[in-house]
Amino acid sequence: MKFGKLLLFFLISIISSKVIAADNVGAAHPWGINFREPFSPFMAESVAFHNELLWLVSIISLFILALMVIIVLKYNVKSNPKPSKTTHNTFLEVAWTAIPVLILVIMAVPSFKLLYKGDVVPEAHMTIKAIGHQWYWSYEYPDHGNFTYDAWLVQDKEDLEDQSRLYTRLLTTDTRVVVPVGKIIRVQVTSTDVIHAWAVPSLGVKKDSVPGRLNETWFIADREGIFYGQCSELCGLNHGFMPIEVHAVSEEKFLEWIEEAKEKFAKVSEKKHLQLASEINK
Repeated sequence: MKFGKLLLFFLISIISSKVIAADNVGAAHPWGINFREPFSPFMAESVAFHNELLWLVSIISLFILALMVIIVLKYNVKSNPKPSKTTHNTFLEVAWTAIPVLILVIMAVPSFKLLYKGDVVPEAHMTIKAIGHQWYWSYEYPDHGNFTYDAWLVQDKEDLEDQSRLYTRLLTTDTRVVVPVGKIIRVQVTSTDVIHAWAVPSLGVKKDSVPGRLNETWFIADREGIFYGQCSELCGLNHGFMPIEVHAVSEEKFLEWIEEAKEKFAKVSEKKHLQLASEINK
């Protein structure tokens, strides 16, 4: 009876996780033991490479396990009362050194190619600047009027300005990052206080946000949706409450949002600049 209930609970969890995954594109879901579904070409390549290595590592692990079982059964005291006095075997010593080196080289070549591809930013269609604070993010769009705004965690759905927006606990922000689908997005990352990290797993991006330093990364969202991330560098008391919410939309919707954002955030930016100027002039 208990097993039946456990099985039923497991099936319900799997089904509900599929529903959540369909609604919350790029979000974690119950019983998720693998990478999130990739929504960028680079992340898709990373997941594919991981899966290939997983097969290789599994085969090696099973081989070693089988070897250990054979040794235990064949060379124990009862089965082998007179142990061998062999001290070395040149062929085996060369083999167990050369074969692992060859395997590592085979793994290293595609790994370095992938690392290089993720590290070198191609010619981008647009740039976004992400600035880490304790404990929220600020964003700037230098290619679209240079407006800036802050993105804070929304603690409850009732706090959303637009109630029609999807709310995901501990991941939804009051304002979100909006990007066009299929475009190369350069993200410049820095910080005003301590080290943070701007990370969105579904898009395959994670870059440290260091005070006094400008790091950069890039991504392409290959379909429309919502992609969640979080600060991925321990940065103090509320480190776990620094979510990132990225919306990938069509080119038309992106341009519409840009016009709305210019009008909405220009006043906020102007007010901040005036406050900063008054503080400097004191």
